[in-house]
Amino acid sequence: MSLVPATESAADLTSRIRRKLQRQHFMHLIGADLTTIEPGRVQAELNLEQRHQQQRGFAHGGLVATMADLVAGFAAVTLVPDDHGMVTVELKTSYLHPGLGTKLVATGWVLKAGRRLHFCEAEVRAFGGANPEDGLLIAKATATMAVIEPQ
Repeated sequence: MSLVPATESAADLTSRIRRKLQRQHFMHLIGADLTTIEPGRVQAELNLEQRHQQQRGFAHGGLVATMADLVAGFAAVTLVPDDHGMVTVELKTSYLHPGLGTKLVATGWVLKAGRRLHFCEAEVRAFGGANPEDGLLIAKATATMAVIEPQ
């Protein structure tokens, strides 16, 4: 159930989400950017740098979870009006492989959108570098997002 009128164009949706991204300071701090914005689905990319690694050279688990949270949350945001907000209520991340490579790509989508809660999933994949395969699925996440109505 989308709370956004069906008349919102793709360009208007992208513009609305880009405005909200300007206030997403942590995302800018880590260097992530949304590359795909569609109703109920977003994708983000991050170029892996040394500052993103844990002591063994893998992408830090907190970074991977942050990427999953980011895309799940913004997938949910695409389905609410501009004056509404979204916060994470619960995030469960399963780590499947070490995050090796030069880039992380995270995709998030809404499974079910409700008036108060949105249920989402996300995948994080690693590309480049020492990966045995490009686009290796390194983490899968489920998230529950709460809709924040204006006061």
